[in-house]
Amino acid sequence: MAETNSMTLGRIIFTLVYILLFPALLLLLSGDWLWVEGWIFSVWFAVLCFSTIIHLYRHDPALLAERYKKPGTGNQKGWDRYVVAGLLLGFIAWIVIMPLDAKRYGWTVYLPLWVKVLGFIALLLSFFFFYRSYADNTFVSALVRIQAERKQRVVSTGVYSIVRHPMYLGGILLFIGAPLLLGSLYGLIIGLAMFFLLAGRILGEEKMLVDELEGYEDYKKKVRYRLFPYIW
Repeated sequence: MAETNSMTLGRIIFTLVYILLFPALLLLLSGDWLWVEGWIFSVWFAVLCFSTIIHLYRHDPALLAERYKKPGTGNQKGWDRYVVAGLLLGFIAWIVIMPLDAKRYGWTVYLPLWVKVLGFIALLLSFFFFYRSYADNTFVSALVRIQAERKQRVVSTGVYSIVRHPMYLGGILLFIGAPLLLGSLYGLIIGLAMFFLLAGRILGEEKMLVDELEGYEDYKKKVRYRLFPYIW
């Protein structure tokens, strides 16, 4: 058991170091290590990732192990493997394009301060929905699958009483808020593409949950909206 815990801790440490590569890449590609908006987003990103992993390591190691599952394992739906690959490629393109557009080359128009403030507010909301999703739902896997071995059940409390997919809402707020804060319209276009990819994933995931998870149909009647109250 001690060896297993040591291996898990080693993976976590590697992950924490790996996480820092994305903010470093953002600032490097911007060509300006004093880029204020870039630093704001980088700190936000690092704090979210670090605090979430540390929280799960201390309070919900089963969910942490679930989040480490590799794509293609644990009876993940076959179609979801392509979605996960698309999300990964989209995220990398998003991280690369934003600093090139907003800072180094200025490909698109300058966004006013009030738009950047809106972007930062979106990131604060994103942080809330991400963190609370992990805290409220121990079954929030990175893969579309039924966790039969963990006796998965419907969770309808906390942020899951607001919308049915609060973690996806956090992701969408991230993909829209960050390019607004940084001032990248090309980043916003990629973010919108990621939004539609996530929306498609939600439809596929909900079909699986209705067909294979007891009580989900009743949950849909109780919490009517997937992402946006009174809209969808």
